[in-house]
Amino acid sequence: MVEMPTIIIEGPSISVEKKRELVKRFTEVASEVYGIEHITVLIKENPPENVGINGELLLDRKRKQ
Repeated sequence: MVEMPTIIIEGPSISVEKKRELVKRFTEVASEVYGIEHITVLIKENPPENVGINGELLLDRKRKQ
């Protein structure tokens, strides 16, 4: 049985076109390194109100700039 690696990417929201590119490129590299074709890529989008940096929401940090 071949194990399928899973790549999890967490970050801000991006367009579907950018997601396609991200999935394609991560898959290409991982397939080359692992020597297998079956790679799973999960994209988890985190809106600024769900991310905290140094005790402050990213949403609030952006408003200050």
